Amino acid sequence: MFKLKNAALALALCGALGAQAADPIKVGIALDISGPFAAAGAEARDGFDLAIDKLGGKLGGQPAEFLKTDFAGNPEQATQLVTRYLQRDKITFFTGPIASNSALAVAPALFAAKVPFISSNPGPSQFAGKQCNPYFFGQYQNDTYDEAAGKLANEKGYKNMVIIAPNYPAGKDHLNGFKRLYKGGLKDEIYTKVGQIDYAAEIAQIRAAKPDAVFFFLPGAMGINFVKQFVGGGLKDVPLIAPGFSADQDVIQAVGEPMLGLYNTAHWTHDLPLPANAEFVSAFRKKYDGRYPTVYAAMAYDAILAMDAAVRDAGGKTDSPEALVKALSTPTFKSVRGEFTYARNHYPVQDYYLRVVEKDADGKLTNKLVGKVLEKHQDAYVAECAM
Repeated sequence: MFKLKNAALALALCGALGAQAADPIKVGIALDISGPFAAAGAEARDGFDLAIDKLGGKLGGQPAEFLKTDFAGNPEQATQLVTRYLQRDKITFFTGPIASNSALAVAPALFAAKVPFISSNPGPSQFAGKQCNPYFFGQYQNDTYDEAAGKLANEKGYKNMVIIAPNYPAGKDHLNGFKRLYKGGLKDEIYTKVGQIDYAAEIAQIRAAKPDAVFFFLPGAMGINFVKQFVGGGLKDVPLIAPGFSADQDVIQAVGEPMLGLYNTAHWTHDLPLPANAEFVSAFRKKYDGRYPTVYAAMAYDAILAMDAAVRDAGGKTDSPEALVKALSTPTFKSVRGEFTYARNHYPVQDYYLRVVEKDADGKLTNKLVGKVLEKHQDAYVAECAM
């Protein structure tokens, strides 16, 4: 009888341990599939889903649960969502928001809980400098796309420009980045409302300024409406330069022919000649009706692969935030952008490329790789980071 009781106890204990081992790794994903960043948010969602499918719903070979919730681009709703993820769902990783104001809003709670925040887009200057934190990992720093664009504007010989962006943290970062490397003069610096769709007043300002060219950071629907109205307002002969977010596939599809010839800068492009990138682009086009992925989709895909590699490289120690941070700090996954390293502020040191909107072999408008603008480029704030 004693042996039978012991055997039953052992079986019960094994069952309990097995159930504990089977608990999935929980990932909180804040989606922007409605609100001012809906177009970009839908792209990110598709990138997440593709990576999750590739990994069979696992991270580091362990079962995982991906909690995806739309918060409509509202920082207050994002904060409420993260509180729920932390208190009720006990997440191990967090990713998702498109906008920097949302990232800045949710980060303090994540950092306090020691939950790694792998950004799938925003790269606010605050987290690159004095507010850097070991639990934040960026995919690029906001200013860097525009530093590359500023260098391009110099090479094009533009002496007098107008620059324009929405009035929120990322908008200010992007224009500051452009001004950092651009050596010419500014006719005007214009800030618009987030989510604005009517640019008649701004276009009138630009027309009156008579610039050599215009640099604009207006992602998603904002960029779509701006370019349509810019060309429709008789300014099609004024060259436009943009960071990749304002001239990506979502904008190209919506605007059409007026996008032809528009130069833009990014840390990734779908025709980068890398095996991991070719695999990603092919799988994305197969899954999503032949359309090219955007930068947003590429970064979301990389964010999930980074988590997968971190769990594996940490030896499955998902209960150790320190082990996960250490693994994330030295990425081993095959990124779609190619090799990169993290600076001490956990922002990448990586290459930035020039793209131009042209037609592919099938006559479809898309970005084509022109060349490299900045090599192994590091953000301007890292010296302020005490990590």
